[in-house]
Amino acid sequence: MSLIKSISGIRGTIGGFPGANLTPVDIMKYSLAFGYWVREQEGNRKIVVGRDARVSGQMVSNIVVGALQSIGMDVVDLGLSTTPTVEIAVHEEKAGGGIIITASHNPKQWNALKLLNSHGEFISARAGEEVLRIVEDKTIEFEDINGIGSYTFTDEYIDRHIEKILKLKLVDRDAIAARNFKIAVDAVNSTGGIAVPRLLRALGVQQIIEINCEPNGLFAHNPEPLPENLHELSSVVKRQNADLGIAVDPDVDRLALVCEDGSMFGEEYTLVAVADYVLSKKKGSTVSNLSSTRALRDVTERYGCSYFASAVGEVNVVEKMKEVKAVIGGEGNGGIIYPELHYGRDALVGIALFLTYIAKSKKSASMLRATYPNYYIAKKKIELDFGANIELLFDKIENKYKKYPINTEDGVKIEFENDWVHLRRSNTEPIIRIYAESHSETTANNIAEQIMKDLKQFSSDISR
Repeated sequence: MSLIKSISGIRGTIGGFPGANLTPVDIMKYSLAFGYWVREQEGNRKIVVGRDARVSGQMVSNIVVGALQSIGMDVVDLGLSTTPTVEIAVHEEKAGGGIIITASHNPKQWNALKLLNSHGEFISARAGEEVLRIVEDKTIEFEDINGIGSYTFTDEYIDRHIEKILKLKLVDRDAIAARNFKIAVDAVNSTGGIAVPRLLRALGVQQIIEINCEPNGLFAHNPEPLPENLHELSSVVKRQNADLGIAVDPDVDRLALVCEDGSMFGEEYTLVAVADYVLSKKKGSTVSNLSSTRALRDVTERYGCSYFASAVGEVNVVEKMKEVKAVIGGEGNGGIIYPELHYGRDALVGIALFLTYIAKSKKSASMLRATYPNYYIAKKKIELDFGANIELLFDKIENKYKKYPINTEDGVKIEFENDWVHLRRSNTEPIIRIYAESHSETTANNIAEQIMKDLKQFSSDISR
């Protein structure tokens, strides 16, 4: 099947052969390497481990925990948890790092180890490269019986996470409770089924319709919270006259919303709406990645503030947010980063801020969505032959469109008068991903199709 080794961790499909799939051998090797890196670079022997509810999670966790203890690392095991909760726990525990066992929105056959530094943030590219080097080059020495690490289990951190959210100045529990919201939740049978209803109850929401909220890892549909996967949630919202539908991915770092009429709020607009609320209370910069909607820039500039774009990837967004001291940021996949709480995508804080906004504004979700400009993003990809000279292809694209503003920080992004297109190479496959945005869905698709035609033509020219 597949095993993908990257600077941020390791992910793959369960079973098969070492080096080709995510097997116990691979899990052990990467856990040992990361533990060794934490011990040597952070000077700290404590690591926090947590997992989503996918079926392989307990097995993978057992291997990770045992491997870490075998080299003298003290493990704090959160059990079933969320990615943002683990991030918070690393900081609270003063640990040297963390491992989140989750393949995020990937199907059930996948799992992964996501690696955190001592700040509870994803490790840097340099750190990731060092972990990969340790896997290949380092001989790990195991501790004797007197040196093995300790093990502590705690399931209190989701509650502690929620308590921290409730203490935020921009979260108004009384306003939310007064609206008497009825809310449907689709947690795709993962840990959002624990965390989201618990958060809603803490916010004073008494009418909660739970869909796929049993954390058994048996995903009832494709776990990525995209419109095509949320038909059941949309139907329940309309049928039950709910005020809102909430969908999260298996590790609860992405948030998608369904309006009271069953329409999709739009994953690109989750961040836009939360940023709108935050900026109305506190002026400052905003950040999203180069493939995210222009609507965030529009809203930011409406408040007289500055918008900045980063390369794609949470670690890049966080780096830019720190650089420009952003008050809110994230990615257009429903990932909200609110630094007042922590520097990580967090669906739970997104829910609390969004509910506060519609409660205090007395608007429905659809009314709020109507206040934002309508943009459409076309998402395409083109597969190339292995060994294709992608840099040369990008050079030819730049040359053809050189009269337009071009950003080459992460692939090639071309800004037209009212539209844009972004081309990025995949780190693991011979693929170029193409994102195009316009006020018109047809125009967005046409731009993406034209770029695909250009790439095919240039590729043909090069191969002659």
